[in-house]
Amino acid sequence: MQVLSTMACHKEFETAGKKPGLQVWRIEKMDLKPVPAQLHGNFFIGDAYIVLYTTPAPSYNVHSWIGDEASQDERGAAAIFMTQLDDFMHGAPRQFTEFQNQESVTFLGYFKSGIKYKKGGVASGFHHVETNEANVKRLLHVKGRRLIKATEVDLSWASFNKGDCFIIDLGKDIYHWSGSESNRFERVKTTELAIDIRDNERKGRAEIHMIEEGREPEAVTNVLGPLPNLSPGSADDEAVDIKNKNQASLYLVSDAAGSMKTSVVAEKNPFKQSMLSQNDCYILDNGADNKIFVWKGQNASAEERRAALTVANKFIQEKNYPKNTQVQVMPAGAETTLFKQFFFNWLDKDETTGPTQPHTIGRIAKVKQIPFDPSTLHSNTVMAAQHGMVDDGSGKVQIWRVEKGEKVPVDPSTYGQFFGGDCYLVLYSYKVGGKEKHIIYTWQGQKCSQDELGASAFLTVKLDDSMGGAATQVRVTQGQEPPHLVSLFKGKPLIVHLGGTSRKGGESKPGKTRLFHIRQSSTKAMRAVEVEPSAPALNTNDAFALKTPDSLFLWKGKGSSPEEVAAAKYVASLLGGTVTEVEETKEPAGFWTALGGKKDYQTSKTLQKVVKPPRLFACSNKTGRLIAEEVPSEFTQLDLAPDDVMILDTSDQIFVWVGRDANETEKTGAPKIAQDYVKSDPSGRSGIPISTIKQGQEPPSFTGWFQAWDGLMWDKDPLQAIQERIKKA
Repeated sequence: MQVLSTMACHKEFETAGKKPGLQVWRIEKMDLKPVPAQLHGNFFIGDAYIVLYTTPAPSYNVHSWIGDEASQDERGAAAIFMTQLDDFMHGAPRQFTEFQNQESVTFLGYFKSGIKYKKGGVASGFHHVETNEANVKRLLHVKGRRLIKATEVDLSWASFNKGDCFIIDLGKDIYHWSGSESNRFERVKTTELAIDIRDNERKGRAEIHMIEEGREPEAVTNVLGPLPNLSPGSADDEAVDIKNKNQASLYLVSDAAGSMKTSVVAEKNPFKQSMLSQNDCYILDNGADNKIFVWKGQNASAEERRAALTVANKFIQEKNYPKNTQVQVMPAGAETTLFKQFFFNWLDKDETTGPTQPHTIGRIAKVKQIPFDPSTLHSNTVMAAQHGMVDDGSGKVQIWRVEKGEKVPVDPSTYGQFFGGDCYLVLYSYKVGGKEKHIIYTWQGQKCSQDELGASAFLTVKLDDSMGGAATQVRVTQGQEPPHLVSLFKGKPLIVHLGGTSRKGGESKPGKTRLFHIRQSSTKAMRAVEVEPSAPALNTNDAFALKTPDSLFLWKGKGSSPEEVAAAKYVASLLGGTVTEVEETKEPAGFWTALGGKKDYQTSKTLQKVVKPPRLFACSNKTGRLIAEEVPSEFTQLDLAPDDVMILDTSDQIFVWVGRDANETEKTGAPKIAQDYVKSDPSGRSGIPISTIKQGQEPPSFTGWFQAWDGLMWDKDPLQAIQERIKKA
């Protein structure tokens, strides 16, 4: 084996990262050779590769990819080249190790139409060459609904089955063969892959033919022979239970350049961001999901930072993890979404009050926030989605309280007040393009009974059924009200009482000392939430109303707005008594006495609200366990499969999208799927709003997360639409 220095600079690095996009090199005889752009996504299973993705920011992801049949020398060379490239780029890239059939979602996202595994490798004389010839003969077995992978298999009927799709590639003619038991969604994805082969590998000089099992043309039977009896579909690789995947431990790495030692920082997640020191390197062990993360502090020694990948590989050996365990190495400020999800309430640099510039990771890591303008809600769906708004809240509102298993109308004069001892159903009706639409908010108080919780869910379904089952259902936990619900009360703040009940003759009584926190949202909607009456609950950015048996204070934080102060006055008027207005830092002694003494509270400026990148998952609980498969890269409306339940996670809200063709178990179990998803969240999130949406009834707060949403798409057959594309080409 030719010996490679970990500090050398390869001539290919001179072009690395100079412009946005993808660069791919194959390791050939311990050297790097570029792969033509038209052949990106093709990987010989006997080889190893280096892949660099550069964003417009710029920021960088560097990946090594190892085929199942790659030699030990090639595996070693890939690790060295990746370390060299990282060193050449001054430690800026995030590093990923990828293995055949175990690629990260980040990696698969570069190849939206799928990746193709080809037989052989450089040792067998196989090369990446563009070909227009007619003598190509190969068979690709296509698997996956979102993470599309096509594996080259023997060109014979023995490789086929009834449940999958295959591409019979005969050079000038590309046949998309669909098994009689194959899924329509998989057929669409296979067609996209066939188009990719035609357009990139053949430069458009090939014709695509759609054929089904039992209807093979003579050109196919001349190559394969007559169709025999085929076996049923092969099952997909068993998905891992999401709960088990999300277990992790955190280790401090010491003397990473010498005899590596690790010491446990925390046995289980969620972790606190403060556990990470900029002076050190850390390993986050997610071996349960075949992943190891290495985090490099900004002030860690150059030797430790450079040795990060070596450290990870030693750790994998010590733990006796499989040699194909994925590794992600990242410098501080360039953390991946997968890494951050193990921390409770991770704050990026641009979400803190410090002066440092954010380290932006490409086109999907940070979504620019759009100021709220209610007049453009229906035309600007991106803004509507970011702010969680369906419309401006001017539609019709009806509210019921859950009592003894039934819904009882609430007095309209008290609309906007919610008590912690109750459950409520809020029906909001509005019109879009002349069509009436409905949202049912199910508000569940923290002190309501278990019976009421169960009844509220049942009554929500019953109310939805009475309107034809087309309503969007949103489950709301006390204190986690979404912006749109807050906007429904015509200029009055939404008021959440910590306990108590609005029922006549209710036993639960409010406390003697009560503190209400008043804050205006980005959508200008006002919310007043009762909190425990103590000094740490105060916040310099907001206004508060404090009621005691013998006094009533209105506390004005330095950063509070005139609108928040006005809303605090309204809350004070409901509490009753003569108001004493108090400026921050000028509080009388009685104010602090009522709060149990003066203590530290939030005095820094408001944390900037940054829109985190949304994530889309296909979910199933058919097996009794929650299985979730993430859609890679920038998802589109086409990724919503009509026969699935999908989860859109926008960080502070969860949407459950139910396809028309989802099975009945999944349709009725959709809310449970969402709750299981939140419970299994490694960051420990809880209580966030969950909206259940049916296909064809999507509100702007959902569609705005998808670029170029087509409201008429559901009226078309996606398979037919893509076939028409082929005919036009």
